Amino acid sequence: MAPGLSPGALELIFLMYVQSAFFSYVTSRRLVYSSCWEDPDVDRQALDLNADDRVLVITSAGCNALDYLQAGAGRVDAVDRNQCQGYLLEFKVAAIRALDYQSFFRIFGLGGCPEVRTMYWDAVRDGLSVEARRYWDDNLHLLAGRGWLETLYNKSTSGTFCRCMVEYLCRIKGLRSAIERLLSAADLEAQREIYRECGVRAHLDTPGFRWLLSRQAILSLLAVPPAQRSEVTGEYAGGWASFSLDALDTVFHRTLVRHNPFWLVGFTGAYTTDCHPSYLQPQCYEELKHGLLDRLHIHAATITDYLGSEPEESFSKYVLLDHMDWMSQPEHEAALSEEWSQIARTARRGARVIFRSASATADYLDRVQVRRGSGTRPLLALLAFNRTLAEALHSLDRVCIYRSFHIADFIANGTN
Repeated sequence: MAPGLSPGALELIFLMYVQSAFFSYVTSRRLVYSSCWEDPDVDRQALDLNADDRVLVITSAGCNALDYLQAGAGRVDAVDRNQCQGYLLEFKVAAIRALDYQSFFRIFGLGGCPEVRTMYWDAVRDGLSVEARRYWDDNLHLLAGRGWLETLYNKSTSGTFCRCMVEYLCRIKGLRSAIERLLSAADLEAQREIYRECGVRAHLDTPGFRWLLSRQAILSLLAVPPAQRSEVTGEYAGGWASFSLDALDTVFHRTLVRHNPFWLVGFTGAYTTDCHPSYLQPQCYEELKHGLLDRLHIHAATITDYLGSEPEESFSKYVLLDHMDWMSQPEHEAALSEEWSQIARTARRGARVIFRSASATADYLDRVQVRRGSGTRPLLALLAFNRTLAEALHSLDRVCIYRSFHIADFIANGTN
């Protein structure tokens, strides 16, 4: 036994190690997101993209990287440490280049089709990198539209969790008819009334559900790291379960779900012809196919490692999703500071950063120090936050699973 440590302390350290290791495994070796959970309509207003912009975005499922191209960005670099996320975006790019719109929509609008194997071997595969070919040679079943999980949007780790929750409500709680009514409500007021009547929240708010969402193994499937879990547990009464239930209330009271692509795909596993991300619109598909995709670059790396190989003052926009939360605890302070040092070094003067957080304040940034020459400087001394715009846009967000949205401009960078 290590000197000075009780058996209980050793057990706690071991469990923390296992939790961290499982999270790292899931988020680096499995497809976690099959659709993006950040609202690009909000991003467009926050970023105000133009042809001079070079954008860095964490890849996730790639939906928003494609959206920024259509919004006018001159170049988009999609970066993700999870290679599976990059392989998914590569498949989308190769499919847009090689397939007609109807075939493309069957795969990524409906979430898969039995003919995907023929499409893949005849047309799509040659447009992939060697590494992506290896992945899709073994994982093409994700796009085949078969099995209990059926669609791509149910087969990612986060999608499987959503599907299980929906099946629980439909089969165990007997709410299939109520959910169908919710998803076909004529207007927001009708949807709110159905939501109140059927008591979705009450049916979910059980000891079993709360226990489930207190387990780090389950949260890892949703790409919620221990640091973010601790952040919410420390700030939010009732922990992650109450946080999730309150988000569900917000969704059904703020947005019409049948017109909300994030939650429609979460409940049904597919999009419809009038509710889907912009890259699935015929006009956007054509614009991507005939030139816009040439502006997209996909990288498998951490943000720190990728930016470390880039010249100074390269980027004008950074989209960091909720990634900052992943390093919000003191033990990650050095890694967070190194990442921001690389962001500051590669940022053009006036470059804009946007990110979301499960925290109401994201005040962990207060302690971040950025390298400047041989010394350091507080990160917040380099940034000007536009809190008025961020709060206004946050109130319009259709995803509703984040507590705060942040917009910050560099008033100086890491090179001056």
